[in-house]
Amino acid sequence: MTRTLKFPLTRRDFVRRAAALTGLTALHPFSVNAQEKQAHLRILSTTDLHCHVWPYDYYGDRPSDTVGLARTASIIEGIRAEASNSMLVDNGDYLQGNPMGDYVAYSRGMNEGDIHPVIAGMNTLGYDAGTLGNHEFNYGVEFLDRVNAGAKYPIVCANFATSLGATPLEDDLYLPPFVILDRDITDGSGETHPVRVGLIGFVPPQIMLWDRSHLEGNYETRDIVEAAKAWVPEIRAQGADIVVALSHSGIAPGPETDMMENASLFVAGVEGIDAVVTGHSHRVWPSTDFSGDDMDQESGTLMGKPAVMAGFWGSHMGLIDLLLERSADGWEIVAFESTARPIYERDADRKIVPLVTDYAPTLAATEAVHEATLEYVRAEVGQTEAPLQSYFAVVSDDPSVQIVSQAQSWYVTDLMKGTEWEGLPVLSAAAPFKSGGRGGPEYYTDVPAGPVAIKNVADVYLYPNTLQVVEISGAQVKEWLERSAGIFNQIEPGGTDQPLINPEFPAYNFDVMDGVTYRIDVTQPSRYDGDGALANPDAHRITDLMFDGEPIDPEQMFVVATNNYRAGGGGSFPGADGTTVILRAPDTNRDVIVRYIVERGTISPAADGNWSFAEADGATVLYDSGPAGVAYLQDVQARGLNIEPAGDAPDGFMRFRITL
Repeated sequence: MTRTLKFPLTRRDFVRRAAALTGLTALHPFSVNAQEKQAHLRILSTTDLHCHVWPYDYYGDRPSDTVGLARTASIIEGIRAEASNSMLVDNGDYLQGNPMGDYVAYSRGMNEGDIHPVIAGMNTLGYDAGTLGNHEFNYGVEFLDRVNAGAKYPIVCANFATSLGATPLEDDLYLPPFVILDRDITDGSGETHPVRVGLIGFVPPQIMLWDRSHLEGNYETRDIVEAAKAWVPEIRAQGADIVVALSHSGIAPGPETDMMENASLFVAGVEGIDAVVTGHSHRVWPSTDFSGDDMDQESGTLMGKPAVMAGFWGSHMGLIDLLLERSADGWEIVAFESTARPIYERDADRKIVPLVTDYAPTLAATEAVHEATLEYVRAEVGQTEAPLQSYFAVVSDDPSVQIVSQAQSWYVTDLMKGTEWEGLPVLSAAAPFKSGGRGGPEYYTDVPAGPVAIKNVADVYLYPNTLQVVEISGAQVKEWLERSAGIFNQIEPGGTDQPLINPEFPAYNFDVMDGVTYRIDVTQPSRYDGDGALANPDAHRITDLMFDGEPIDPEQMFVVATNNYRAGGGGSFPGADGTTVILRAPDTNRDVIVRYIVERGTISPAADGNWSFAEADGATVLYDSGPAGVAYLQDVQARGLNIEPAGDAPDGFMRFRITL
């Protein structure tokens, strides 16, 4: 049984008592207050590092105070010093996510015996265990095998298999489902006792869609909660005193459904699990980022169990503190606390203030690869006559999205020659990847006119997706765009200062379709809900959809250039579920952009204004973007968007007012 224990002293009292007794300045109350046969166990965690080892923005080619395992690492020893006993775990998505990861995967390679830089960095910190995230599969399983071989800690996953059996216990799993670590912990009287900690890992089942090209036919996934319910009793039967779930899955309210992507709330509800390390959503818990039944923002509990989500890219260190009490039946949790410690904050002027310094051993272990990555990203591939920026990419046709669409159309038009699809009209779907949101007010593409290097292309197209082509009808084109238009809130005609963007809709699912023209009527409700299910059958936000100057023919067939994520079902778009794919290209979308720029020498990435908002009786809406976007405001206004500054917005953003 898990319960919260109330102490007669405040935390400040305990800290003062700790200082007096030990000379330390920040010993945790659980360590100070622990009595005989009571012990404080601290679970430290990272999640969603995405290869951000150095505090460096490779896209901007400048240091960064908001990212980096080397920064997160610098507080680990201090956090460990606050407790009598501690463990460090990672919750997945460590491998892919910035140019360092791409440099190793696509340029340097991984030979037998090589240590990947993110693993080298993590090895300096003494991790006890880790699990897989969905992005671990982006470079293929063989590559992942070579990376994981260098880890000095066990990696576990209970729902990813080479084949599924009749029950989860009969699955042929890719990795061990769990590990039980035997540790000695010191109680309040100074006595040492053994404790057995079980750690079990989970990955979103949707990897079979997101990385279909790497996994289909050779691997399978199982529902997270189903796997947990089968394996946790086995962990207990093998003698684990405490069970911690490493759930690379977000937090979402009920109801529970099969094969949930964000299942951590229900993982916490599995009998026998004591605590949950969660992630995947790039948010923080405990915080106001999540709310719903069985979620306590103050205590950080899910289903009454302590849980933590440590942001992303090393922005936070997740902490779960457990006060254990030993009895004849083993260890029992009698109190707990959950927190997420940041590596930076913003001051009153919204400026970033670092809270930690670099951890030298982590930097030293990865310095050579860091320097090689800088050489890789600085290599010039061409010139651009106009800036590539994404500050207004979700409210106006945008040059950073346009260049992706142009490159994809160029590539696919050539590929269709000599095939049965030659002569079909080619459309191109692309979305903005860097558009603020959870990434913060600096998280935008901003490439000035002039030389274009690989770092700039990677800044425009963040992910190592491969290009794929689907064949769909004009009717499906319209439904694809209806799904994309779900990023906008419904607006009251003639209303004043209404929030335009739905913060729960990721910008990478806001596909702009090049090759057709259309308008978006945000006074209509979204036709599709957040999961892509048809929610309002009579609603139609996409109006005036035209191809070649005429209303689109619902029966006309088109080939659409997109990426493997979308073509395979990512985002649940009509016409893109894996069955409509006609071509899986050998090149990444990013490589296609590089080849396009090299071919052209100089590009002129002017947005062509193929989409816009429909009028809404003069309604005004509010849109938050990065303050640096002001420099491009006149360009956006010249493209027909009635937009003006409207003051500061929270968290360092700037607010803009748009009249529809």
